[in-house]
Amino acid sequence: MNKDLTTSNLHRRNILNNNYALEIIYNEISFPGIMFESKYRFTKKQVAEFFEIDERTVDRYIEKNKSEFEESGYEVLKFNRLKEFKVAYVNDTNVANIDKSLQKAPSLGVFTFRAFLNIGMLLTESEKAKLLRAFILDIVIDAINQKLGGNTKYINQREEEFLSSAIKEHNYRQELINALDNYVEPNKFKYAQLTNKVYKSIFKEDAKEYRQILKLKDKESVRSTMYSEVLDLVSSYENGFSDFLKTHSEKANRKLRLSETNTLFDQFENLTNSIYEPLREKVRGLMASRDMAFRDALHEKLKNYITHLTTEEFDKFLGEKSLDLEDRILNNIDVFKRLKDR
Repeated sequence: MNKDLTTSNLHRRNILNNNYALEIIYNEISFPGIMFESKYRFTKKQVAEFFEIDERTVDRYIEKNKSEFEESGYEVLKFNRLKEFKVAYVNDTNVANIDKSLQKAPSLGVFTFRAFLNIGMLLTESEKAKLLRAFILDIVIDAINQKLGGNTKYINQREEEFLSSAIKEHNYRQELINALDNYVEPNKFKYAQLTNKVYKSIFKEDAKEYRQILKLKDKESVRSTMYSEVLDLVSSYENGFSDFLKTHSEKANRKLRLSETNTLFDQFENLTNSIYEPLREKVRGLMASRDMAFRDALHEKLKNYITHLTTEEFDKFLGEKSLDLEDRILNNIDVFKRLKDR
């Protein structure tokens, strides 16, 4: 997927919020900053020299994109903090005297590493910035693939909540299957049709569309790639509709035709719309945004829900608390046995 960092704030923020990738980028670039207050900082002069541009160009970009740079860590130092930075500058650069322009400055704008990358993503006048953007995109993709062993398809399984949600969903799925067996006339299409109705109600895609977007093979399970929040909402639909189906079948004192069952689902959807709407909005945003950032996959029908991921979101799937599914099962085997037997 083509990602133009000079024009897409969403793609810029998805990179700047990915701590795992940023650490790799910093080590690869080898552009030494000044350690100040536990963060590497860069002066405007250093940034201009790196990108081989005039300092006035840096000023122009800061003025035009002030809020974005401030969010990524750019700030103006004054008073005691400026004095402390000057001391750190001398110590880090191993020079006896700081240059006069910096020494006499009453204030000084400094960039964190995030802010340095931020301006590199925006600069169109610098050939080095263009090369940096290409390098960053390659690094981010390689970093995620390396972390996941080359397979982003199952990144959803790395979060803490996935396995418990998957086990609960399996149980509620069985409730729906039982309800379709007990209250709907035999029909080989009923399971797929009702499953697709659930999917389309939640994230506007049927199983076939979802498979195509994530490039799943025939034998790969759709639900094994879903995030815990999606599975939780699917479970709620399955449990609610199972009971709804049972009530109407018993009221009619017979099994229902598939056409009647489809109509009943539409009624169920309308009756529960106000209840599920906030949850659907959340799930659509999470699915669309995470799949864009992690899987480089675009859910066309959900594109209006896409936002950047927060640092916390990246840490959930790539940070220290994220684990491969096998490791999480081994660490929590007793808990998951209890969940399965409920």
